[in-house]
Amino acid sequence: MVVNMIKKPKNIFADKATLILRSMIKHPGKKWVMRDFVGGLPISLGMACEVVQAMERAGYIERQKRGAFSYTILTNKEMLIRDWIKYYDFSLNAFALFYNPDLGLNKVKSFFKQRGIENEYALTLHSGANFETSFVKTRNIYLYIGSTIFDKILPDIKQQLGLKQLVQGGNIYLIRPHYKNSVFFGNQKKRGFNIVSNLQLYLDLYNFKPRGAEHAQFLKEQLELRGLSLD
Repeated sequence: MVVNMIKKPKNIFADKATLILRSMIKHPGKKWVMRDFVGGLPISLGMACEVVQAMERAGYIERQKRGAFSYTILTNKEMLIRDWIKYYDFSLNAFALFYNPDLGLNKVKSFFKQRGIENEYALTLHSGANFETSFVKTRNIYLYIGSTIFDKILPDIKQQLGLKQLVQGGNIYLIRPHYKNSVFFGNQKKRGFNIVSNLQLYLDLYNFKPRGAEHAQFLKEQLELRGLSLD
């Protein structure tokens, strides 16, 4: 009997694995050692090693092997993000769709704040990116809610915000994240609202219709004009 001992390459774009990618993108000039990826992140040393090895094979990073002074540095951020877009699938998220033509973002923010769970939500897609760009005029609200409280909070949010549940159509998208460990990484606060990171906005928008790719590109350009980048 012949046993195939070839190990399947690590999927670096899986949920937990991307915590390493996100950390490196957020600190592009940092010289990383393996222990930097454990402790503060919910990943093991073994996973960190596999992800870094896979990133090296793909040409995203360089590893300087100098004994006790060895380190890893991100060298091809643009290629990494381009490849990530090909893999990333926003449709894997679970959606609860509602309608309320009069609901504004301030009421949404107040709901979470009053319940002491203001860090359990984040705006995304056009709702989040418009805080930076005002690029797409829309009354739709796209809102991630933490997966651990999603089912528990749903009846309350429906009642308090006057949401009518629909099968299709609607203007309120409550999203239970598929990438539950990483989607809130690097959340930002703008005008008192929680918004996913610029990198997460870019990933969510890029293959989203309508006008997601246009908005993603415009967001990237606007950040670059201000001397910022996707992180």
